[in-house]
Amino acid sequence: MNLVENLEYNTERSKLIIPEYGRHFQKMVDYAVTIEDDEERNKVANAIVSVMGNIQPHLRDVPDFHHKLWDQLFIMSDFKLNVESPFPITSKEVLQKRPEPLEYPQNFPKYRFYGNNIKRMIDVAVKWEKGDKRAGLEYAIANHMKKCYLNWNKDTVDDKVIFKHLYELSNGEIDLATDGENLTDSGQFLKNRVAKTPRNSSSKKSQRNHSRGKKRY
Repeated sequence: MNLVENLEYNTERSKLIIPEYGRHFQKMVDYAVTIEDDEERNKVANAIVSVMGNIQPHLRDVPDFHHKLWDQLFIMSDFKLNVESPFPITSKEVLQKRPEPLEYPQNFPKYRFYGNNIKRMIDVAVKWEKGDKRAGLEYAIANHMKKCYLNWNKDTVDDKVIFKHLYELSNGEIDLATDGENLTDSGQFLKNRVAKTPRNSSSKKSQRNHSRGKKRY
């Protein structure tokens, strides 16, 4: 009867600061805070960190593995644990400080169907020295632009249109119209757009209809 009356419920317990370690670890840290002897308190703190490392083996591949464990120990003690840490102690104010808001890239390209990566590739190509390597990259970019253009629900596109767009996006740095070479034929790109499922689905449907009339014994 006494055991039932002395049961502890989670709703009556204090909130765990790092729930991954569990209630018993939190009690160990709370006990370490109450130890008055400095030598004994440091000894217990090192023992707790050692066991924490065994419970979190995935952290062993993380840089500053032991530093993170000591930071977690101080966090679990609400920075009330007075021990000699082998690493600089991160202050409570630094941990509670809100990070600076991220600046999301705001790109509003003129030809959105090409995507932002095309513009990045063009910016890289412009910085290269002129030669066979840059020429190959420029034509690879132009072919990819043509593929993106055709994916935009288009059936065909003249190479002159792609060259014009590439000239505009590169601010006049890349002009392939003067070379007289052609890009990959549109039909080659359109082959990849042919749906593969209708023929297979129709054959499976006919097989199901054919099998319905068969008797099963």
